[in-house]
Amino acid sequence: MRTLRNAFGTAVLVACAALLGCGSNKPPEFKGGENGEKVRVVATTTMIADMAKRVGGDRVTVETLMGPGIDPHRYQPTNEDRKKIEGAHLVFYNGLHLEGKMTDIFEKSKGRIRAVAVAEVIDKKDLLEADIDGGSHDPHVWFNVTLWAKCVAPVRDALVALDPAGKDTYEKNAAAYLAELDALEKHVRAELAKVPAGKRKLVTSHDAFGYFGKAYGFEVKGLQGVSTASETSTKDRKELAKFLGEHQIPAVFTETSVPDEGLKAVLDTCQSDYKHKVALIGGDEALFSDALDAPDKPAGTYAGMIRHNVKVIVDALSK
Repeated sequence: MRTLRNAFGTAVLVACAALLGCGSNKPPEFKGGENGEKVRVVATTTMIADMAKRVGGDRVTVETLMGPGIDPHRYQPTNEDRKKIEGAHLVFYNGLHLEGKMTDIFEKSKGRIRAVAVAEVIDKKDLLEADIDGGSHDPHVWFNVTLWAKCVAPVRDALVALDPAGKDTYEKNAAAYLAELDALEKHVRAELAKVPAGKRKLVTSHDAFGYFGKAYGFEVKGLQGVSTASETSTKDRKELAKFLGEHQIPAVFTETSVPDEGLKAVLDTCQSDYKHKVALIGGDEALFSDALDAPDKPAGTYAGMIRHNVKVIVDALSK
């Protein structure tokens, strides 16, 4: 079955320690927006960066460590990342061990960097259990729009605490963004209602859509586990092929940040062993799982990414 690549995790931990092991013993001083200085924010993922931009508005600059198409589970930090982190007034990261061993570094570097784990605010009873790189919960909370909305508060509050002069701006922007997310949640539910109950089976490259399935009534299966730093066996591939064949699943979905070779092998097995041909949804219709699209693309925002995914799923499964 799937086993985490401990050697990979150890290598990332060593790299992170090397990157953050030197430099100042305290974060950069923020002199205040009244001096024309903007809050320098670093976000680990594109989803968090988008949220920070929406809440921070013109009072912040945001840099992202893991850009479009980057898999955070397997990300190895660079020397440039060290410079960004050490120069940031605030660092926002997902937490729940999405960032792997980088999470340990953020937690152990309190006092040296202002790091905020936005997803840690979610009540544990609302989290899905998962064994992931030392963590015990599935970190992919953004696939439940209502849960992701809860992550706005720690971003807003951290900005207000650092830059009290911008309190009104941050609170106004956060409220507007929460209203947008509420409308997005309604849109998601209305669109997904078009998929008949018997066809609500979502098969993807890795098990990132658990919160989506729980929130919106889909059975979800991924070839890889919750972390892409897990390995798949021949048994895993055969079991998924059997599931596709026995349930006559019409389509499976690739992800923009995960290679699709494994899924292709599963589909070959399904066709040879169960005489069932399954459509592989990819290319421009691949699902965005652990990263958004480029900022200038429709799926380059969190709301745009969710709308893209929902449209692709509905189009493929409602026929």
